[in-house]
Amino acid sequence: MLLLALLAVSPVRASEVSPIEKVIEMLSDLEAKVIGEGKDAQKTYDEYSEFCEDKSRQLGFEIKTGKAEVEELTATIEQETSASAELEAKIEDLSNDIQRDEADLAAATKIRNKEAADFAVEEKELTDVISMLDRATAILTREMAKSGAAMLQLKSATSLTEALSVMVQASALSSADASALTALVQTGNSDSDEEPGAPAAAVYEGHSDGIIGTLEGLKEKANDQLDKARKTETTNLHNYEMLKQSLTDSIEFANTDMDKAKKALAESQEKKANAEGDLEATQKDLDEDIKAKKELHADCMNAAEEFEAATKSRGEELKALATAKKVIKESTGGAAEQSYGFNQLSFMQLSSSADLAQSEAVRFIRDLARKTKSPALAQLASRMNSAMKLGAAAGNDPFAKVEGLIKDMIATLEAEAEADATQKAYCDKELGENNAKRDDLQAEHDKLSTKIAQDKAASAKLKEEVATLQSELAAMAKARAEADKLRAEEKAAYEKNSKEMAEGIEGVKKALEVLREYYSKDSAKAHQEAEGAASGIIGLLEVCESDFTKGLTEMTATEESAAADYKAYCNEDDIQRTTKEQDVKYKTQEAAGLDKRVSELSGDLETVTDELNAVLETLEKLHKMCDAKAETYAERKQRRDDEIAGLKQAQEILNNVALIQKTTKHTLRGTHRH
Repeated sequence: MLLLALLAVSPVRASEVSPIEKVIEMLSDLEAKVIGEGKDAQKTYDEYSEFCEDKSRQLGFEIKTGKAEVEELTATIEQETSASAELEAKIEDLSNDIQRDEADLAAATKIRNKEAADFAVEEKELTDVISMLDRATAILTREMAKSGAAMLQLKSATSLTEALSVMVQASALSSADASALTALVQTGNSDSDEEPGAPAAAVYEGHSDGIIGTLEGLKEKANDQLDKARKTETTNLHNYEMLKQSLTDSIEFANTDMDKAKKALAESQEKKANAEGDLEATQKDLDEDIKAKKELHADCMNAAEEFEAATKSRGEELKALATAKKVIKESTGGAAEQSYGFNQLSFMQLSSSADLAQSEAVRFIRDLARKTKSPALAQLASRMNSAMKLGAAAGNDPFAKVEGLIKDMIATLEAEAEADATQKAYCDKELGENNAKRDDLQAEHDKLSTKIAQDKAASAKLKEEVATLQSELAAMAKARAEADKLRAEEKAAYEKNSKEMAEGIEGVKKALEVLREYYSKDSAKAHQEAEGAASGIIGLLEVCESDFTKGLTEMTATEESAAADYKAYCNEDDIQRTTKEQDVKYKTQEAAGLDKRVSELSGDLETVTDELNAVLETLEKLHKMCDAKAETYAERKQRRDDEIAGLKQAQEILNNVALIQKTTKHTLRGTHRH
């Protein structure tokens, strides 16, 4: 039996790895792990370093763009502030002009109303006087035609006043009219020195027809005064209307200018407010970019320092592991051979019933692990085997250690059984929450992706438009250069040709002057043939002069027309170039803003993607853990019950051989003594 036990144990023992070999193997694994971690850390650091460079470059570009925008917006604010101040001063001047014109119009209207009132009073008085004189003249004429005492009294009257008194006594005239006429006559007499031609009452004393003539003279004077007053009123009214129209037009034009100035002021203030708002937002973004760049620099430097420290520490660790492995290999060979070699195991140790029982327990657990296909049991068997070998080598009793391992595994399996019983509720809860979170993140992911695609498309379109505008600007510049060259050539040709033409005209004139002067002398008349030829030459020169003059005139007109066309073309080209350059500027800024927003949205999308991936990874783990497997819960329960029962059986094997272990040891010791 001992020989059979020796043969059974030997292969198992020979196939096992000694602790020293295991330590070396573990050191090698740890070295590989540290090296792998170093490679992963290097890869991560390289990626982070590249991110730092890209992000720093991007922030630098954004800071440069932001500073340019701040300067531009500041210039705009200063320009609009100056424009607003000028417009406010203009509005104040216009307001003062309007107030002054309105005050002048009110004063003129007040004066005009007083003149109209005075005229109305004067017109009424003169009209009443004329009416009264008409009545008095009619009464006198009627009374003069009568005979009797009244007639005698009138004829005996020495003055108009006495005649009026007679008429009052005869009840032919009212006392009020008589008093008014008397006052009028007296006024006429007092004014006679100032107004020659007014009849004096004394002239007509004693003559009835003289009295009537006096009344008619007074009436004529009153009519003249009425006409004069009416002409004066017409003149005053016309002057007032002209002044009123002038002041009204001035007020209207000033109000129109003020409305335009107010509108321009509102637009300037709006531009200023918009620029101030944009400046505040741009300055805020610029400050955030500067702060972000500083933080990025600090983070990247910290990451570099941490990576350097980690690399140094990892190198030191590898150096320590290599040193330890080298020392173990060089210095523990003999000790390991002596401690763990097969020749050090006594025949009595291999034949111990307790060791056989423990080996039987290990084999039982291994068989159970193969039967149930349980990695945990296979690991337990390996740990039990190691515990027995290490305990025996140290001179300790491995029984308690092995039994403890079995008890721990039983407790673990029972805990797993309890956890498996409550797993479904946990799975339902976690799957529901993570599915809802996945749906929300997926919706946010799709929204951000759509927005990024839209902004990228808009940015690409703007860039394409900018490229088109730049191409058009290049074509315009080329055309302008060609036009400048052509214009310079035309002008040079005109200056050369016009100079030659002017010189030709001047030469022809001088030749004509010489010929005319010569052939106009009397001595030339004796040469008829020469004079005839000279006449032909002069006529031909005159034709040439006319042609030269016409050519110069047409040449000058063509040059002026070409210059005007060139100037108009340059003006139109400048306007179009400025417009296109502004379009390029604004579209470029808008595209840059869209690219910045795409970058920000891409960061948000990356964050959402990371969260979504984390949720999907969690869901994958949950599905692996919770979804239906090939093995049902009943099968898992049965397998776990079998494992627990087998472990308890292995534990019972160990407990049953405890007494045998003591007896065997006592017997073997007795045999040794014998």
